Amino acid sequence: MLAIVETCGKQYEIEEGRYIDVEFLGKDENETLELDKVVMIVAGSQSQIGQPYLEGATVKVTVLKNGKEKKVLVYKQRRKKGYRKKNGHRQQFSRIMIESI
Repeated sequence: MLAIVETCGKQYEIEEGRYIDVEFLGKDENETLELDKVVMIVAGSQSQIGQPYLEGATVKVTVLKNGKEKKVLVYKQRRKKGYRKKNGHRQQFSRIMIESI
């Protein structure tokens, strides 16, 4: 069974028993939650498409871990002026396991 869910303003294609990395959800590790913004469900040759979401469809997920991605460096420089600025950013993410659709 396959589904497309929306969380944190992005859509993800998910399958039962797999894990995905999504934007940080603000939940603790091993916490269970339900995602109710299900856009589409595909079961075999049948599919259901919501407008915009399917009513009564939920996806149960468990937060496996919260972490940070690799550092992205931002470098600014003004030519001939001696101005240099270097910043780094690490985006937070949550790894979730799809329990059931």
